[in-house]
Amino acid sequence: MYKNDGPASKCYFTHSLLPGYTDPQNPSTKKKPFSTFNAQRFSHTLDLILPEELYALVRARLDVTDGVGRLHYARVHMKLGELLESEFFTEYIKKGNIMMLSEGRPLVDNVFSLYEGVLRIEVDRPTYERCGLQGTPIEDGGRKHQKARWVIQFDLRASNMLHGKKLFSRLEWACKNILNQSLAWLFYNFNSSSIESLPEGREPISVHHPTVCAVPPTQTTLRNVLIPKLTVHDVPNTYDEEDSLALLEWLHLVSLGSPRINSSDQINPFLSRYEVPDACGLSTGGIIQVRWRGFIPPQFVRELFLLTKNYSLKSKRGAQGDDNTEIGSQDESKWFAITAKAFTGYGGCFTVMQFAGRDTLTWECD
Repeated sequence: MYKNDGPASKCYFTHSLLPGYTDPQNPSTKKKPFSTFNAQRFSHTLDLILPEELYALVRARLDVTDGVGRLHYARVHMKLGELLESEFFTEYIKKGNIMMLSEGRPLVDNVFSLYEGVLRIEVDRPTYERCGLQGTPIEDGGRKHQKARWVIQFDLRASNMLHGKKLFSRLEWACKNILNQSLAWLFYNFNSSSIESLPEGREPISVHHPTVCAVPPTQTTLRNVLIPKLTVHDVPNTYDEEDSLALLEWLHLVSLGSPRINSSDQINPFLSRYEVPDACGLSTGGIIQVRWRGFIPPQFVRELFLLTKNYSLKSKRGAQGDDNTEIGSQDESKWFAITAKAFTGYGGCFTVMQFAGRDTLTWECD
């Protein structure tokens, strides 16, 4: 018998209302679900789940060559110090905006990440003592009174982070003499023009011979799915812990394509006693799952959410809602869900379920 001494995972459930108006170019960063998107910086899997009839409204927008469905990133082998070289440092960090993630296991290996100009270095104690840089200790699950892991952070966009400055020179020395191993990195450029220039080799990173990876969406159609009936008027019932977790479990089974949610499923109860939650009744229909797998930035998740909301939940008739959109009684059951899973050590998993109108359900699991 094995004893599990690790911390139990936690799941935080929130019901919120979208702002009355959301600027697609400058959405709120403090209100959910946008704060949830921004908090998870490095995702590897993104699922969009919605009824089949709603997917028909957004399918063309996901398939266009210059739309939200298009995503590219690169894999490249570089040394940490090569991020600080003149052209790369100026074009991507000082002037542009990129995110990068090195190979390695957090809390085990020496790992590095770059996001919004902030370089994060996580190393073990012997490496930290040799670097000569100032950092902070972090908990690694080991002995309480002996810190074995340290984190060093630099805002590379700060005015004192320039070639010739004292602090920057110390970082360069550490990269040249201590942190000088070549690592595999994932690279993403937030500049929309890089979608064309990166595959054509017209980027500063091209000298390192990156492998450009396209992330096309894959579609899975599930037929005869038992779907819980949920409307905006039923949202208060989901505040109960058991009901909210049951709804989350159903969404995860949809993302797995489980036969347990099929209306014709007749598995022996001895093997599985799962039942689709039916607090407000059940219906049968088709569900579409669209999946992206790769190096996915929060910006892509946000744009996908806004596009799906604007084109799949748009109503053509009915009364005016709080956000000045028309919401008819037949539209209250419209919904879609987005689930994103982070790289190990850089977050957990979140699921956002959006209804017609402004009601939003958010689950954040670590």
